[in-house]
Amino acid sequence: MPMIRLTAPAGALSEEGRTTIQRDLADVLLRWEGAPDTAFFRAQAWSYLVELPEGAQTTAEDDAPRFLVEVTVPAGALSERRRAGLVQDVTKTVLSAAGLAADDALRVWVLVHEQPDGTWGAGGSVVRYADLVALARQGKENKESRETRQGEEEAGA
Repeated sequence: MPMIRLTAPAGALSEEGRTTIQRDLADVLLRWEGAPDTAFFRAQAWSYLVELPEGAQTTAEDDAPRFLVEVTVPAGALSERRRAGLVQDVTKTVLSAAGLAADDALRVWVLVHEQPDGTWGAGGSVVRYADLVALARQGKENKESRETRQGEEEAGA
Protein backbone atom coordinates (compact mmCIF):
# COMPACT_ATOMS: atom_id res chain seq x y z
CA MET A 1 0.00 0.00 0.00
CA PRO A 2 1.22 3.50 -0.65
CA MET A 3 2.87 5.77 1.88
CA ILE A 4 3.88 9.36 1.49
CA ARG A 5 6.04 11.44 3.83
CA LEU A 6 6.60 15.18 3.59
CA THR A 7 9.55 16.60 5.49
CA ALA A 8 9.48 20.39 5.80
CA PRO A 9 10.79 23.07 8.10
CA ALA A 10 8.30 24.05 10.83
CA GLY A 11 6.34 27.10 9.73
CA ALA A 12 7.03 26.58 6.01
CA LEU A 13 3.42 25.60 5.27
CA SER A 14 0.52 28.01 5.45
CA GLU A 15 -1.95 27.41 8.28
CA GLU A 16 -4.53 26.04 5.85
CA GLY A 17 -1.89 24.07 3.94
CA ARG A 18 -0.71 22.42 7.12
CA THR A 19 -4.23 21.19 7.91
CA THR A 20 -4.89 19.75 4.44
CA ILE A 21 -1.51 18.68 3.04
CA GLN A 22 -1.50 15.09 4.30
CA ARG A 23 -4.90 14.15 2.85
CA ASP A 24 -4.19 16.11 -0.32
CA LEU A 25 -0.92 14.24 -0.88
CA ALA A 26 -2.57 10.88 -0.13
CA ASP A 27 -5.32 11.68 -2.66
CA VAL A 28 -2.72 12.56 -5.31
CA LEU A 29 -0.84 9.34 -4.65
CA LEU A 30 -3.95 7.14 -4.84
CA ARG A 31 -5.08 8.81 -8.06
CA TRP A 32 -1.75 8.27 -9.81
CA GLU A 33 -1.42 4.76 -8.44
CA GLY A 34 -4.81 3.97 -9.97
CA ALA A 35 -6.36 2.74 -6.72
CA PRO A 36 -10.16 2.76 -6.49
CA ASP A 37 -11.70 5.54 -4.44
CA THR A 38 -12.93 3.30 -1.63
CA ALA A 39 -12.74 3.59 2.13
CA PHE A 40 -10.43 0.56 2.26
CA PHE A 41 -7.82 2.02 -0.10
CA ARG A 42 -8.06 5.51 1.42
CA ALA A 43 -7.44 3.98 4.86
CA GLN A 44 -4.29 2.27 3.56
CA ALA A 45 -2.76 5.43 2.05
CA TRP A 46 -0.68 6.60 4.98
CA SER A 47 0.60 10.15 4.95
CA TYR A 48 3.16 11.64 7.32
CA LEU A 49 4.16 15.22 7.95
CA VAL A 50 7.58 15.61 9.56
CA GLU A 51 8.29 19.18 10.60
CA LEU A 52 11.90 20.02 11.26
CA PRO A 53 12.82 22.42 14.06
CA GLU A 54 14.18 25.84 13.19
CA GLY A 55 17.69 25.64 11.76
CA ALA A 56 17.49 21.91 10.95
CA GLN A 57 17.34 22.45 7.18
CA THR A 58 19.53 24.64 5.02
CA THR A 59 21.52 24.60 1.80
CA ALA A 60 25.00 25.87 1.03
CA GLU A 61 23.27 28.90 -0.54
CA ASP A 62 20.44 30.00 1.76
CA ASP A 63 17.93 29.08 4.45
CA ALA A 64 14.82 29.21 2.23
CA PRO A 65 12.55 26.25 3.03
CA ARG A 66 13.00 23.07 1.03
CA PHE A 67 10.56 20.17 0.95
CA LEU A 68 11.34 16.48 0.67
CA VAL A 69 8.51 14.17 -0.33
CA GLU A 70 9.18 10.45 -0.09
CA VAL A 71 6.69 8.15 -1.75
CA THR A 72 6.76 4.40 -1.17
CA VAL A 73 4.77 2.15 -3.50
CA PRO A 74 4.97 -1.50 -4.53
CA ALA A 75 7.29 -2.09 -7.48
CA GLY A 76 5.23 -2.06 -10.65
CA ALA A 77 2.51 0.22 -9.27
CA LEU A 78 3.65 3.25 -11.26
CA SER A 79 4.41 3.38 -14.97
CA GLU A 80 6.83 6.04 -16.17
CA ARG A 81 3.83 8.24 -17.14
CA ARG A 82 2.15 7.78 -13.76
CA ARG A 83 5.42 8.47 -11.90
CA ALA A 84 5.92 11.71 -13.85
CA GLY A 85 2.33 12.79 -13.17
CA LEU A 86 2.70 11.94 -9.50
CA VAL A 87 5.89 14.00 -9.16
CA GLN A 88 4.29 16.95 -10.95
CA ASP A 89 1.08 16.90 -8.88
CA VAL A 90 2.90 16.33 -5.58
CA THR A 91 5.12 19.32 -6.35
CA LYS A 92 2.10 21.53 -7.14
CA THR A 93 0.34 20.37 -3.98
CA VAL A 94 3.32 21.19 -1.75
CA LEU A 95 3.89 24.57 -3.41
CA SER A 96 0.24 25.45 -2.90
CA ALA A 97 0.30 24.39 0.77
CA ALA A 98 3.40 26.53 1.31
CA GLY A 99 1.98 29.52 -0.57
CA LEU A 100 4.82 29.37 -3.10
CA ALA A 101 4.77 30.00 -6.85
CA ALA A 102 5.53 27.53 -9.64
CA ASP A 103 8.98 29.06 -10.11
CA ASP A 104 9.85 27.72 -6.63
CA ALA A 105 9.38 24.12 -7.84
CA LEU A 106 13.07 23.27 -7.36
CA ARG A 107 12.49 23.63 -3.62
CA VAL A 108 10.41 20.43 -3.76
CA TRP A 109 12.18 17.13 -4.26
CA VAL A 110 10.18 13.95 -4.71
CA LEU A 111 11.80 10.56 -4.16
CA VAL A 112 9.80 7.56 -5.32
CA HIS A 113 10.80 4.37 -3.52
CA GLU A 114 9.50 1.22 -5.21
CA GLN A 115 9.29 -1.61 -2.72
CA PRO A 116 10.24 -4.98 -4.30
CA ASP A 117 7.52 -7.61 -4.38
CA GLY A 118 7.49 -9.75 -1.26
CA THR A 119 9.11 -7.11 0.95
CA TRP A 120 5.88 -5.39 1.97
CA GLY A 121 3.74 -6.66 4.81
CA ALA A 122 0.50 -5.67 6.52
CA GLY A 123 -1.77 -7.34 9.00
CA GLY A 124 0.93 -9.85 9.86
CA SER A 125 1.31 -11.15 6.29
CA VAL A 126 3.42 -10.42 3.26
CA VAL A 127 1.40 -8.49 0.69
CA ARG A 128 2.22 -9.06 -2.97
CA TYR A 129 1.54 -6.59 -5.76
CA ALA A 130 -0.78 -9.10 -7.47
CA ASP A 131 -2.87 -9.17 -4.27
CA LEU A 132 -3.20 -5.39 -4.38
CA VAL A 133 -4.19 -5.42 -8.05
CA ALA A 134 -6.86 -8.02 -7.31
CA LEU A 135 -8.18 -5.95 -4.39
CA ALA A 136 -8.22 -2.81 -6.54
CA ARG A 137 -10.04 -4.60 -9.35
CA GLN A 138 -12.58 -5.98 -6.89
CA GLY A 139 -13.01 -2.53 -5.31
CA LYS A 140 -13.61 -0.89 -8.68
CA GLU A 141 -16.12 -3.57 -9.66
CA ASN A 142 -17.96 -3.24 -6.34
CA LYS A 143 -18.08 0.56 -6.67
CA GLU A 144 -19.38 0.37 -10.25
CA SER A 145 -21.99 -2.19 -9.18
CA ARG A 146 -23.17 0.06 -6.32
CA GLU A 147 -23.35 3.07 -8.64
CA THR A 148 -25.37 1.08 -11.20
CA ARG A 149 -27.80 -0.10 -8.51
CA GLN A 150 -28.15 3.45 -7.17
CA GLY A 151 -28.86 4.75 -10.67
CA GLU A 152 -31.49 2.08 -11.21
CA GLU A 153 -33.09 2.81 -7.85
CA GLU A 154 -33.19 6.54 -8.57
CA ALA A 155 -34.66 5.94 -12.04
CA GLY A 156 -37.35 3.69 -10.57
CA ALA A 157 -38.20 6.06 -7.71
